Amino acid sequence: MWIAPERRSLSRWAVPGLVLGAGVVVGAVLAADERYGTALIAFAALACYAGYLAFRRNEPALPVSERFGTGHRARTHLRASAMTGDVLTIAVIGGLVVQALRGGDITAYVWLAAVAGVTYLLSALIGGRGL
Repeated sequence: MWIAPERRSLSRWAVPGLVLGAGVVVGAVLAADERYGTALIAFAALACYAGYLAFRRNEPALPVSERFGTGHRARTHLRASAMTGDVLTIAVIGGLVVQALRGGDITAYVWLAAVAGVTYLLSALIGGRGL
């Protein structure tokens, strides 16, 4: 049976594209309100999140190490950890955007988003080498 992957490829880019589009809209709204620094930070946070989603779109499964056990228990722990990280990332980015649009202080959200991004980047780099 022949499956054309080019037909599915557009749908895989839909969510990262939507997040990037939301970043452009939020940035434009904040820039129109003459809050250029906040606009740049909000756009950068959403663009980085879109990049994260685009990077993970082709990920079939994460490798399971012996630290998590083996078999079903390891997969359950790995999925729970990944879902927790995803939900917390969405909450931080969402809080940053809402506070930015409200005109509130976004400093705490910026730091949390930066910590999440750096942690994921380092984990992906180190985990990709098999260290």
